[in-house]
Amino acid sequence: MSDLVKIAVDAMGGDDSPKKVIDGIIHKHKKNEKVFYKIFGNKDEIGKLINKKIDPNNFEIIHTDNFVQSTDSPLEAAKRGKDTSMWLAIESVKKKEADIIISAGNTGALLVIAKLNLKMIENIDKPALSALWPNKTGMSVVLDLGANIECSPKNLFDFSIMGASLYTSLYPNKKPNIGLLNIGSEELKGNETIKETFKILSEKKSSNFDFSGYIEGNEIMNGNVNVIISDGFTGNIALKTAEGTANFIVKELKKSMTSSILGKIASLLNYSNLNKFKKRLDPRLYNGAIFLGLDSPVVKSHGGTDFIGFSNSLNVCEKIVNGNLIEKIKRNI
Repeated sequence: MSDLVKIAVDAMGGDDSPKKVIDGIIHKHKKNEKVFYKIFGNKDEIGKLINKKIDPNNFEIIHTDNFVQSTDSPLEAAKRGKDTSMWLAIESVKKKEADIIISAGNTGALLVIAKLNLKMIENIDKPALSALWPNKTGMSVVLDLGANIECSPKNLFDFSIMGASLYTSLYPNKKPNIGLLNIGSEELKGNETIKETFKILSEKKSSNFDFSGYIEGNEIMNGNVNVIISDGFTGNIALKTAEGTANFIVKELKKSMTSSILGKIASLLNYSNLNKFKKRLDPRLYNGAIFLGLDSPVVKSHGGTDFIGFSNSLNVCEKIVNGNLIEKIKRNI
């Protein structure tokens, strides 16, 4: 078991849990058996779902009846006690019994409980929420997506280091190219925080990444920049806008292809291309946000995703551990 990636799983967080969580583990296990799962939650429910589906040498169930509710505030979640599945999963990473923790539960609660249990990496003041976005040439890392409403130039510079380290962990053969999300590409545009961050990144040359300057929202998908830096307020709005636009396009295309005989014929003739298009915009493929800045990796799966999305976030966990993300951040910061 020593050579296996050990993932601590909060099995009770998110919609349709623990079923979708366990189904995600089973789906992942069929493709890769080099992972050990420490699963926290109701042993009776989890046992019925997982028994005889994967090798018993690849998982352990730690029973608890208590779990964080989706309606809990971060404070309520923390007060719920140290025997919740989320708290115990995070604590197992703190105790080095697991390499990484994943939960599809309450985002605010996960961040607060993680910060209560885990230390910050030295010289980093604030954690950032990061995620993967598709672009024309592959994937981009975007942060912060909501953990910090206000950020200083130092915070944004730290995010740059962390984002570049994450990108290198996920894609070892590609060099990170950083862009600052702004309202224009000219140096004079933006608020004082953005301008000061631009200056710092321009002056502090690094062998770990390239700095491309400002990037506007309509350029995020171009693929010229693969690490995009923002404060949490701006980043969260950009994320929700992109998600909403993608959903709108898929729904409208589906409607136009099924509303008439000609549309149905066209969709049959173009089935292969349409299927590729749909997959490209499938949010399940990019599931798995990462809290960066803590001295152990914490991954947040979307609460509303299905087992395929959860399985994909387990892939992210495995890549982060194998890519030595935390060591990369410590070295680069």
